[in-house]
Amino acid sequence: MRGSLPILQTLTGGYADTSSFLALKGLFTSHVTGNFVTLGAALVYGSSGAIAKALALPVFCLAVLASRLFAQRLQASGHPALRRLLQVQVLLLILAAVLAAWLGPFDDPDAGRGLLLGMVLVAAMALQNAAHRAHLAHTPPSTVMTGSTTQVMLDLADMLHGLRPEVAAATRSRLRRLSLSVAAFAAGCALAALLYALLDKWCFCVLPTLGVATLMMRSEIADADARRP
Repeated sequence: MRGSLPILQTLTGGYADTSSFLALKGLFTSHVTGNFVTLGAALVYGSSGAIAKALALPVFCLAVLASRLFAQRLQASGHPALRRLLQVQVLLLILAAVLAAWLGPFDDPDAGRGLLLGMVLVAAMALQNAAHRAHLAHTPPSTVMTGSTTQVMLDLADMLHGLRPEVAAATRSRLRRLSLSVAAFAAGCALAALLYALLDKWCFCVLPTLGVATLMMRSEIADADARRP
C-alpha cells in the first residue's frame, strides 16, 4: 500500500520511545530532546538515568553526522542511500534486541549494560530521523508528534470554519495523512507498553521485525531514493 513506509516508521518511533522509556527508566531514544526534561528531573530527585540522558543527545548527533557522510559517499558512487541507511538501522535494532535479551532487565540505566542498550537504540533512531529528513521530508515526522498534532487541529478548525473547494481538498488530504501518523505513533506507544508489561525485556524483539517490514517497502524506498538531495 502506497504511503505505508512512513506509517511503519512512525509506529517504530512510538514503539522505540515507549519501550526504552519503560525499560531504561525514562530514556527517550527517538525524541531525544525530551531527555532534557527527564535529565533535570533525575538531577533534582536523585533518580538513576542521568548519565544515559546526558549522553543521548551527543550520541544522536554523532550518529546523524555519520549517517549523512555515509549517505553522501553512497550517492556519489550511485548506490541507493535510503535502503542502505535502513539496513544499518535494522542491524542496530537486531543488536539492541540481542543486548536486551542477553543483559536485561536493566535496574540501573547508567550501568554499562543499560548504557550500551540505550545508546544503540539512540543511534538506530538517529538513522531513522536522518533518513526521514533527507529522503522522506514530504511525509509527516515519524518521531515527534507535537507539530503534527498542532497542524491537525489547525486543519480541523479551518474545515469547520469553511474553505474554498480547491483549498479544502488539499487540507482534507493533509488532515488524513497527519491524523494517520499521530494514530500510528500512539499505536506504537500502546503496543510497546502492553508488551513490556507482558514480556519485559523481550519486548525489544519486536523492533527488528518492524525494521525488516520497513525494508520490504521496496517501491516506496526506491521512490524516496529518487528524490534524494
